Amino acid sequence: MKLSLALAGLAALFATGAAAQDLPDLGGREITVVTENAYPPLQFLDKDGKAIGWEYDAMAEIARRLNAKVKYENTSWDAMIPAVSEGQYDIGMTGITIKDDRKEKVDFSDPYMRSEMLMMVRGDETRFTDAASFAANPDLLIAAQAGTSPFYVAVYNVLDGDEANPRIKLFETFGAGLEALKAGDVDLILSDSTAANGYVEASGGALKIIGEPLGTEDFGFIFPKGSDLVAPVNAAIASLKADGTLDALNKKWFLDYKMGE
Repeated sequence: MKLSLALAGLAALFATGAAAQDLPDLGGREITVVTENAYPPLQFLDKDGKAIGWEYDAMAEIARRLNAKVKYENTSWDAMIPAVSEGQYDIGMTGITIKDDRKEKVDFSDPYMRSEMLMMVRGDETRFTDAASFAANPDLLIAAQAGTSPFYVAVYNVLDGDEANPRIKLFETFGAGLEALKAGDVDLILSDSTAANGYVEASGGALKIIGEPLGTEDFGFIFPKGSDLVAPVNAAIASLKADGTLDALNKKWFLDYKMGE
């Protein structure tokens, strides 16, 4: 009986492994992926101007498993969802939070990462320690990109629900807002934990995280509505989760990689 159970277990294990490799074959199809290259460590430019990051590694492995070729394009965050929705690109990737209102414009992949929203401040900040004490001081300013998850969390979880609140200073990129924080032009910026922890670690004490997480969010790739790539990419994501590839990428980019080096 024990031998039969062991053999059955081995058979199930091999079947699972085979299923993980049983992915759609896209026959060398070229896929155009658009990104912002402004959201380390998911995607950014290194000191030599080379585009690298977690999402680049994940997309390369997805394309390899699906027998596809990837062509990359670059655009700003505010143009990305409309451009993908109009079919200008096949896939968009830039740490995009899966939201119901966005699903009206684009299709999402299954989540490939879950992250928490954190409050990032200068290392010597002592005037506030959490969202409530920040909101209570009318002189304090927060940086954000319009239309992003950090923007809406700033509006509805930190401040008063007014999207036109003058305490929110808008920047075209996350990086510009972060530089404003470092320069003292604003006092707070929100970021998901995937990026915030990396920035703080690389700052040498110039930045720190305060307070409790302000919620969680799931990231997904975006596609034009009705795209035939959603199912194959979802199958590839599932296989990357099953065999530990996503865990290995997390270790590479969030633990081992020293941003700025």
